[in-house]
Amino acid sequence: MTRTLRAWKTRAAAVTAVVLMTLAPVAVATEAHADVSGTVCLSALPPEATDTLNLIATDGPFPFDQDGQVFQNREHVLPSQSNGYYHEYTVITPDSPTRGARRVVTGEAFQEDYYTGDHYATFSLINQGC
Repeated sequence: MTRTLRAWKTRAAAVTAVVLMTLAPVAVATEAHADVSGTVCLSALPPEATDTLNLIATDGPFPFDQDGQVFQNREHVLPSQSNGYYHEYTVITPDSPTRGARRVVTGEAFQEDYYTGDHYATFSLINQGC
């Protein structure tokens, strides 16, 4: 009985360690790391996001030279893909003298589109069907 109890405790400790190691990256996330925070309906985004998606669908012309450039995903917030998989596009911010902070980041293979309104601090997957 003691041997069985000891084996069970050892196995439980190993499982606990694996679970804690799996959760550790979530627990130590910092403000410097962005986060994909679920999905957002396209209709809930600023109307300029729809304009940007329409430009992407028709291959431009884009308002800024940086539009269409590779998004590096340096913070590893979006799902891990090979370099060149993601591209970023400006979502115009009315009355802004610069490009502003709003972007659409696209992924090639599955045609996923992400929106950030705070210059990569957070991302939401765009649901174009609602």
